[in-house]
Amino acid sequence: LPGPPFTHQQMPSKMVYYGQTSCEQDTERYLDVVKYVFSYYKKEVPLVINTMGWVKGEGLLLLIDIIRLLSPSHIVQMDLCDWKAMPPLTPEHIHFSAGLHTKGKQQSKCKQLGVGSMESWTYPEGEDVSAPQHKLLYVHPEFPRAGVAGEVRVHSGILRDMSILGYLGQLQSPDIGAVLPLHSLVPYQVPFNAVALRVIHTDVAPSNIMYAVNASWVGLCCIPEEVRCQTEGPVLLTQTPICDCLGFGIVRGVDMEKKLYHILTPVPPANLRLVNCLLLGNIAIPNCVLVGQQGIEGEIPYVTSDYNYSI
Repeated sequence: LPGPPFTHQQMPSKMVYYGQTSCEQDTERYLDVVKYVFSYYKKEVPLVINTMGWVKGEGLLLLIDIIRLLSPSHIVQMDLCDWKAMPPLTPEHIHFSAGLHTKGKQQSKCKQLGVGSMESWTYPEGEDVSAPQHKLLYVHPEFPRAGVAGEVRVHSGILRDMSILGYLGQLQSPDIGAVLPLHSLVPYQVPFNAVALRVIHTDVAPSNIMYAVNASWVGLCCIPEEVRCQTEGPVLLTQTPICDCLGFGIVRGVDMEKKLYHILTPVPPANLRLVNCLLLGNIAIPNCVLVGQQGIEGEIPYVTSDYNYSI
């Protein structure tokens, strides 16, 4: 409501780095992340859950899972004028419909015969009899083109880039003046054996992990286990943890001789002391950061025009 998200960023009280722009490839981990974050909600204040726009096919089934998981008191559902793909998300629909990872309740024989009300529904012994009791606020416009995105719609990828740039803006001096290029800022030096590494979205051979991490956007995370390494590192995780994310950074360089990561981040030092895990996802540093590096003579670091598209 106050404007585009990149203009008024705040540090959330609980955050997990999912590492991808779509949850389509790993819906089970997405639900686990939702459970993890929601478990910290103290119910002292109202909570507004902004669901995503994927509401077709498996996306609708996943939405049913989330509603069943979080048990909201109200659901606001906004439709398009002539779009029939999505049914009204009534308590009855959520109760009986199968989700992507959860099953709907079976109606009893007496209900199927049209006898009685909710009190006459019977379930096998030991089964959860609680039914959704939310109130549905259903907005269904009846005039043509209602709800259809206009020509001024901004591509989601641009908005993501703006969010990253807004976050990196915290590295700049509050004084009004020239914006400093990232290569002129002093990075933190982090020993290989002080943090664990994990690439979220794909498998990377251990011998290639440093090529993947170099010049990448990473989540600065805190896993409950202590990172122990008998050697100089790097420490590689075999599974993606669901853990607190304290902020983000750019691995500006990797010093293989001194076994150090060079990381740029606006996260304050008090929080950085808690970071013991770097998660690398499918989120790229905006191109403008790399190709617009001021004060570089000759070839720009990490940028090449000599690219073989057959690879």
